[in-house]
Amino acid sequence: MSKEEMALNIISKAIRNVQDDPRVVRENGCAACHILFILADEMKVSEQDASDLLSEVLTKNPNLDDEFIAMVENIHMIRRMMGNVFAIKTREAKDKYIYSNFKNTIAELHSDMINYGPDVTLRKLLMSLISLEIAKNIGIDYHASTEELYHYMRRNHQDTDKELLVFIKQLYQRIRNKESN
Repeated sequence: MSKEEMALNIISKAIRNVQDDPRVVRENGCAACHILFILADEMKVSEQDASDLLSEVLTKNPNLDDEFIAMVENIHMIRRMMGNVFAIKTREAKDKYIYSNFKNTIAELHSDMINYGPDVTLRKLLMSLISLEIAKNIGIDYHASTEELYHYMRRNHQDTDKELLVFIKQLYQRIRNKESN
């Protein structure tokens, strides 16, 4: 059995398990991450490799991709009321949480810039902003909007990739023009 076939079986089984019993995804856990972690664990690969493999398998299997996004929507949109735990915290606790996330995000972006370069870092920032806009505009949580975006991009890979690359090129050009003035 090929690596891709093994991944397909693991992903299919994990999705069915979540559909049969949504409680297998921890209370505030991410449904997509749950599948990703199972794949990484069972395939004995890194989370990044599992993420690449998950995306590859879903891209090649549109029906499974539809099941995957339906599972994410069920967990993140239908079964949950988001934000309640954060809302009941004290202002001080909220501020500490926000500050911690602020610092961690900056550190992660810095690490990405060093390890993967500015193009990948900028692409990550763009994807995050687009996901956030989707979440805000249609009233869903961020994880669900990210998975919806990835689902769309898998189906429209050439067009979306081209648009991102055009934007990145234009941004770099404006930066260069500003620096030369």
